[in-house]
Amino acid sequence: MGQAMTVAAAVRRRVAPRPWVGAVVVPSGEPDHPGFEGATDGRTGPHAERVALAAAGDAAKGSTLYVTLEPCSHHGLTPPCVDAVIDAGVARVVIGITDPDENVSGQGIARLRAAGIDVEVGCRSDDVARQLAPYLHHRSTGRPFVVLKLASTLDGRTAGPDGSSKWITGDEARLDAHRLRADSDAILVGAGTVRADNPALTVRLPDEERGPDDTEPLRVVLGTASTDAAVQPCLEVSGDLGVILDDLGDRGILQLMIEGGSSVAQAFHGAGLVNRYVLYVAPAFFGGNDALGLFSGAGAETVDDLWRGRIVDVARVGDDLRLEIEA
Repeated sequence: MGQAMTVAAAVRRRVAPRPWVGAVVVPSGEPDHPGFEGATDGRTGPHAERVALAAAGDAAKGSTLYVTLEPCSHHGLTPPCVDAVIDAGVARVVIGITDPDENVSGQGIARLRAAGIDVEVGCRSDDVARQLAPYLHHRSTGRPFVVLKLASTLDGRTAGPDGSSKWITGDEARLDAHRLRADSDAILVGAGTVRADNPALTVRLPDEERGPDDTEPLRVVLGTASTDAAVQPCLEVSGDLGVILDDLGDRGILQLMIEGGSSVAQAFHGAGLVNRYVLYVAPAFFGGNDALGLFSGAGAETVDDLWRGRIVDVARVGDDLRLEIEA
């Protein structure tokens, strides 16, 4: 299953709004075989199972198929994957998680079992669910998975009293933030950030980290941007944040990255709309109380009212730390 997750991760930026799925076929009686791999083929090509089965050919008969997400059982852009699994003579299917899509949602598993195939569900389910969190959230709620990216000093400050903020974190952390952009389908900033910083919100990664089919995220501005702003062309939105997320979900946005500023961060945080916080912390202090903080606006009034999450990942990125926090 780890191998299937690895091949799935490699295609993430080229398949959304489809789920990035990985599959591995292990021939019968050959537990040490490296396996025949497959991943979701772009935005219109075959699913991971069909790619792996095609690679296996006759070796698929009597094999074990490992796949991160439940095989589909309906006609979409491609025929049902369960038909391919059954026709190939696969003996056993090991599935990471079930697919919450109403067109699947257990039906694929039922079809496989009805055909006499041994099916195991839940292999490394927590890891697979984390990898597919944006897809799972979108299919369950209709909204994008919201990632709030923040960067601060150790004393929680994001800019000096004069508004200067470039650069708090180092080169490695900023490169890592561009990987987060590349993994997102849309990036949102406030109109104030557009006026102050004039960001282009493009993905800037080394050539070896960009694939020929990688696309730029949709650029979204909360408010309005001037016609000559670097963020143009962009989608300008306003009003209720929940309605905005509904609209982005209807557009097929699976992951939305919030980049700023502090008022926008507070608005999404205060409304309970952030699914994951990614905080880059630099080993630096402003050393006073006049620099700008991560959020602006009213926050918790007492310690009892603090928002508390759990740290799900910590990594050193250059001289900085990257913290991932979820509810």
